[in-house]
Amino acid sequence: MPNLAPADWLILLIYGFFMLTAGFSLKPAMTGSREYLQAGRKLPAWLCGVAMLGASLGSQEVLGMGAAGAQYGLASVGFFALGSIPAMLLAALVLVPVYYRGSSGSGAAGVAPRSIPEYLGLRFDQKTRALNACLFAAMAAFSAGIALYAMARVLAALHVFDRVANAAHLPPEGIPLLAIALPAALVLTYVLLGGLAAAMYNQALQFCVMAAGMLPVVLLGLRKIGGWGGLKAAIPANFLHEWSGAAHAGASPMGIGAIGLVVGAGLVLGGGAWCADFRLLQMAMAAKDVQSARRAPLIAAAVRVFVPFLLILPGLLAIALPTPRTAILIHNENGTIYHDITVVPPAVEAGQGLVPAKADASTGKPVKGADGSAVLDYAMATPNVLVQFLPIGLLGLGLAALLACLMGGVAASLTAFSAVFACDIYQAFLAKDASDQRMLAVGRWAAAGGMMFAIGAACAAMRSNSMMDAMMLVFAVVNAPLFAALLLGALWKRATGHGAFAGLIAGAVAALLHHGLALPRGAQPGIHGGWIAGLHHPSSQMALDLGTAAFAFCVSLIVTAAVSAFTNARPEAELKGLVHSLAEQPPANAMWWKRPEALAGAILLAAVAVNLILI
Repeated sequence: MPNLAPADWLILLIYGFFMLTAGFSLKPAMTGSREYLQAGRKLPAWLCGVAMLGASLGSQEVLGMGAAGAQYGLASVGFFALGSIPAMLLAALVLVPVYYRGSSGSGAAGVAPRSIPEYLGLRFDQKTRALNACLFAAMAAFSAGIALYAMARVLAALHVFDRVANAAHLPPEGIPLLAIALPAALVLTYVLLGGLAAAMYNQALQFCVMAAGMLPVVLLGLRKIGGWGGLKAAIPANFLHEWSGAAHAGASPMGIGAIGLVVGAGLVLGGGAWCADFRLLQMAMAAKDVQSARRAPLIAAAVRVFVPFLLILPGLLAIALPTPRTAILIHNENGTIYHDITVVPPAVEAGQGLVPAKADASTGKPVKGADGSAVLDYAMATPNVLVQFLPIGLLGLGLAALLACLMGGVAASLTAFSAVFACDIYQAFLAKDASDQRMLAVGRWAAAGGMMFAIGAACAAMRSNSMMDAMMLVFAVVNAPLFAALLLGALWKRATGHGAFAGLIAGAVAALLHHGLALPRGAQPGIHGGWIAGLHHPSSQMALDLGTAAFAFCVSLIVTAAVSAFTNARPEAELKGLVHSLAEQPPANAMWWKRPEALAGAILLAAVAVNLILI
């Protein structure tokens, strides 16, 4: 249990104060829907880039990177760093300019998309827009709920709000609800006040707080364990070789070849996030001009090359430390024998290092897998390392870093939900002639409603140990097929609305079928897969998730192309600005090293160099 000193609480309160300050200071500027939903489209590239990076480091990535480090070792660096960077560069060079500028053709002259579904409506048709808007809105609200659940789970496990709950005379089951309600109220307040701009300023702040809080964890942890040599001696040898098992998939700790992992992650998971997910792309689309919009993903990619080390190494440290055990210490003082008993919960004793086993909510005993071994709760690796290594005074900064990442993901989902509901559901299909002030009000009500849905999803997740795993299935159903449709739409003039609509549906169905027919070894049928039949047995849950997303992407790509080939394409005059080859190209910078293509090449080389060092 963390011992929060007054200095720790002061750091947390100061952090909360600055988050609310962003909302209150921007409230007077929220005069219309453009300012609220799009931040006025006047933000600089550096802010958009850092905000994109901060928004990407939500609960799934922050807790997931630490969990992957504890479960797979440095192989996860390739997954989170090199795997996503090619997609970020593709977005910067090809897709973001098309999303930002929109149509300049005769069909919808001068229309700049406010969201990805609106781009789909301009590029394809309204049925494709409506389908994606509904699916995305549901995914955004569900994602915000999972982030709130993850936040509450961490705060409850670390007993952060125990004193507050005791002072308010809350029962033990009320502590997780308090841990959901307080961060949710904080995020909703500044989003209602300052809209997307407040969320982006806070996401930039959150990234800085994350870096300041996690760097001491890594440095102090390495120092305590004996440096890099001590870490190498304490963990399995293949955990420190990123490409181990590349030639033989079964030898890899991930159970799949590292080369296939990186390629698959870059093409599907990374592309689905950085090229198709409006929760991230809304930051680039808020830039002041198209050049700033292009630079935003490049800035995020340049920093992301090194970010995984701050978040993956804590997982390695967690698995390297001794597992806590119940112990009895006997000592004699002035002839009196004392017995000091340290009781460790069964789930902690059944864990490995600082990674506990998952505990049954009713009995507190470790959850057993199909093979009879305890199921480890890898998501608690980073929080437990944070409490283990940070001294009083720095612990508040570490908790602020953790909260910053978790709340950043909630805010990104909430602002994206608000924009899509207001622009692509309400205005597009319910009230086409709605005034700007009406749209502003609808955007704020949508944010409040989205948070209510998110809180409901978080409360439902508290009753299940598998809701975090469900998020990957939702991603495969929604984002992987969307990435295929967007890729063809932006690069191929022949792609049609009927093709994109059919591709989105076929990709979603393919994801569900693949997930229902594959079951990882040792897993129980259900949310982990195999809920139809266990015809295929991937080596790990990550292999299943990657395979599901890749299968959905491929099916969507093939169906979109096939249906487009047999349906009528729109005239080129209507596609100007919506397809990369028909978009106006920005003037080349006189200094070649300042051009986006040169910067993208340098970033890719840096990412490859960092990964080669780890071989």
